Amino acid sequence: MHSEIFDSVLIENFRLRAVKKEKSNIDFLLMHACDDLAERLATVKRSFRYAIDLHSHTGLSAKVMKQSGKVMAIHRIESLSELLKKEYPSQIQPRETPFLEPNRADLIVSLLSLHLSNNILSLLLQIQQGLEEDGLFLAVMCGQGTLKELRASMIQAESEIYGGVNPRIAPFSTLSDAGILLQKAGFILPVTDIENVIVRYNSAFDLMDDLRAMGMQNALIKRSRQPVSRRFFMRTDAIYKERFRDTDKRIRATFAFIWMAGWAPLRIKLDSDHTYKGKTQARLL
Repeated sequence: MHSEIFDSVLIENFRLRAVKKEKSNIDFLLMHACDDLAERLATVKRSFRYAIDLHSHTGLSAKVMKQSGKVMAIHRIESLSELLKKEYPSQIQPRETPFLEPNRADLIVSLLSLHLSNNILSLLLQIQQGLEEDGLFLAVMCGQGTLKELRASMIQAESEIYGGVNPRIAPFSTLSDAGILLQKAGFILPVTDIENVIVRYNSAFDLMDDLRAMGMQNALIKRSRQPVSRRFFMRTDAIYKERFRDTDKRIRATFAFIWMAGWAPLRIKLDSDHTYKGKTQARLL
């Protein structure tokens, strides 16, 4: 039985709260991912009939697909109605177990969502089945190394003050994990790469404020339910500045973006004369 890591209900509550508060320019990480998506779509030498924008938070990724000129129709799937607008056909589906019509889409895109799943492999299997043969899957998720500076600072502060530590930042997949997951899910020609996006802040408090505004608070099932003192956060900020401050006295925060790409395999179909009648496998060029 697969053990759960995240409280999925709490994640949705955090995301809903973030949507309602709408902090200005808080989608800068998503914007960065969308710029990468545009570049990656530009390298694919084919067009797409029907694409699904799967749990990519806002309509930014759908806009990128439309502006690429390579996607005819786009269908958005989100877990919150507040994240959906009327410019695209859309529906509400849970993040962990979305229903994707088998062999329907020839492109599925998911930005900065997979790392919030309790079972990434199960989700990838559903995505692969939702693609028609020779369909393309493109996704980016946060990987190992994300918020490593905040994690280290919190661990040291909590150990000093309380004599022990509790999980406060989610575990993230490695680059090799991502490749293995794509292969296990049955994708052909899986490709993964990683980019470390560095964001700089005046203090750990500013970073944590942005994380709240993104709906990225601690939703781990094994999180501590005990409140912590302001002393803990003050010590976290002090350690952060001691260990991860640059020469201009600003601190850095790492977000490790793991990109994943894979093609749906050919579905074996034989005609009455037992000859293959499917597509020829495409290539990402």
